[in-house]
Amino acid sequence: MPIDDRPVQLVLRALHLGDLLVAVPALRGLRRARPDHRLVLAAPAELAPLVALTGAVDDLLPTPAPDALRWDGPPPDVAVNLHGSGPESHRALDATGPRVRIGYAASGWPGPEWDGPREDPLGLTDLASGDLAAAELDSGHLGDDELGLRALVTDPARPERHERERWCGMLAAFDVPADPDDLLLAPPPAVTAGTPPTVVHPGAAYGSKRWPAERFAEVAAVLHGAGHRVVLTGSAEEREPATRVAALAGLPDTAVLAGRTDLAQLASLVAGAALVVSGDTGIAHLASAFRTPSVVLFGPVPPERWGPPATGPHVVLTDADRRRGEPFADDPDPALLAVEVPDVLAAVGSVVGARAGR
Repeated sequence: MPIDDRPVQLVLRALHLGDLLVAVPALRGLRRARPDHRLVLAAPAELAPLVALTGAVDDLLPTPAPDALRWDGPPPDVAVNLHGSGPESHRALDATGPRVRIGYAASGWPGPEWDGPREDPLGLTDLASGDLAAAELDSGHLGDDELGLRALVTDPARPERHERERWCGMLAAFDVPADPDDLLLAPPPAVTAGTPPTVVHPGAAYGSKRWPAERFAEVAAVLHGAGHRVVLTGSAEEREPATRVAALAGLPDTAVLAGRTDLAQLASLVAGAALVVSGDTGIAHLASAFRTPSVVLFGPVPPERWGPPATGPHVVLTDADRRRGEPFADDPDPALLAVEVPDVLAAVGSVVGARAGR
């Protein structure tokens, strides 16, 4: 194998599926800005099938978290922090000895000030001032290791900014142009033949984002009765609740794909689907990336920050006036519970078949 002696652009984004997909415009901007560099993305190994579809990354460096970053090559020419505002992610990249640093402002990092939400660890934030009294935010879309965290604090004087725009805006401060709308992926080969499936995804990492199983079942039953080929997706841990939804909806066990697909298969399933119905979780971002019609139910997190693009065949359902805003709570956010089954069915009717612009 020939030695790749190009200068390295090392990019850290050691987060989850949705976090990778909202960073695609920024990754493509970095690729275009330094076409002579080898772009290495430090991210979880399980994201490899999607990383390959971005067209922006030369190599994936398996990295489940910033403190797991292991770089044994020469110091990278450029280190890019697309992970968060620090300090952990900044320290991890500093340890590689880069010549140039691109990221939000911190000691040794001459970038713009972080303008996103901050964590509220156990209510230790002065809500009046917005000052953080404990750890700094070190994640864009908060992951599964924020034990004890119960809220996000945002500056009410600032309008919500989508994560795609936030990271593209950070790059603009370093004269790296990136288009927040450059998010689409080329669809992989379909994994199913015949009628395109309707994907219903009832799971989410936290209870605050889980719409009641009974409501998902009612939606699935109506869609099945209308001729949709409904399948239920999720992780292995979500197989039991998905099976419950299938039973309540009168669907066969074969409709339950939860725990039976890897990421590549799930991506192919979504890319070839007629419709996706889900909460605010990774599969919703897959639907956006493949321009698959979707109905996405939002609870504690504003869709203005994490929702699908307004120009796609997507409908967002929520009630902002009822939002409690605790993404790590065990019970569904009132903004999510305000969404009723007829709302979802009406939204389905407005997006099914709408795939123009693929």
